[in-house]
Amino acid sequence: MSSWKLVYGYAVVFKQEAAHDDAIWSCAWQCNDKDGVDNIVTGSVDNTVKIWKWTNDELELRHTLEGHQLGVVSVDLDCHGKIAASSSLDSCIRLWDIESGQQLKAIDAGPVDSWSITFSPDAQILATGSHTGKINLYGVESGTKKSELETRGKFTLSIAYSPDGKYLASGAIDGIINIFDVTTGKVIHTLEGHAMPIRSLAFSPDSQLLVTASDDGHIKMYDAQNAHLAGTLAGHGSWVLSVAFSPDQMHFVSSSSDKTVKVWDVGKKQCIHTFTDHTDQAWGARYNGDGSKLVSVAEDRAIHIYDCPL
Repeated sequence: MSSWKLVYGYAVVFKQEAAHDDAIWSCAWQCNDKDGVDNIVTGSVDNTVKIWKWTNDELELRHTLEGHQLGVVSVDLDCHGKIAASSSLDSCIRLWDIESGQQLKAIDAGPVDSWSITFSPDAQILATGSHTGKINLYGVESGTKKSELETRGKFTLSIAYSPDGKYLASGAIDGIINIFDVTTGKVIHTLEGHAMPIRSLAFSPDSQLLVTASDDGHIKMYDAQNAHLAGTLAGHGSWVLSVAFSPDQMHFVSSSSDKTVKVWDVGKKQCIHTFTDHTDQAWGARYNGDGSKLVSVAEDRAIHIYDCPL
């Protein structure tokens, strides 16, 4: 079931209710400039991954991907828009062909479940956090583990590559953030600004800023290269579950257990709009390729598409 609401400026333009049979925990949006079709991928507690086509302001289900035995925790799309990755509570990472919907690889990430996953900027490596705190790096083509990064910490909930490929950041359940030099695999900065789990991290498109989201209800902005705190942003009334930058890096979006999705002005360090359309905690939000749209997913099983004025 879908509905429309056309309003100028920041507004919901499309709602896909009951998009999954259970809570939707993750989403990704990748543009395909060749044919004007955008791919949106969602992962749910119902054990499935779904690939949606967004074109001409319509959301259409392309594929329902089955294979995971437990809830899907995280999804990502490679930079080419050809491969989707999903991680699950079943300790398995799966790679999928976007066009055909066929499974390409199943990677055993056990003995315990893998958590957040992300492709490297060149789409050659898939990184995932683990309960042991280590970050495991898998070759996308081979499906085998290439190496692991040691955080010497606790359960790694969130990870993010810098767009320039130089850094990899990880956030742990104890609030510790590590920034790695990708070339050496060594920790170059440890940030301790949060005291509660780090649910999400995001680098700015120029790789200069790192934004972090925590269960403490706050968002922090860091100078990624020098590890200086650039600001602390408050506004959510509960856990902050996801953060993502706009392509022009002037804004970023956050979603929260308080059911809201917020858009923030990076320069002013202020919230400039709050969406209150979800009826349960909003697990994820992402921009499209030009920053004109947002997608969000939530515990209420809905996918929302928003207009963002450029």
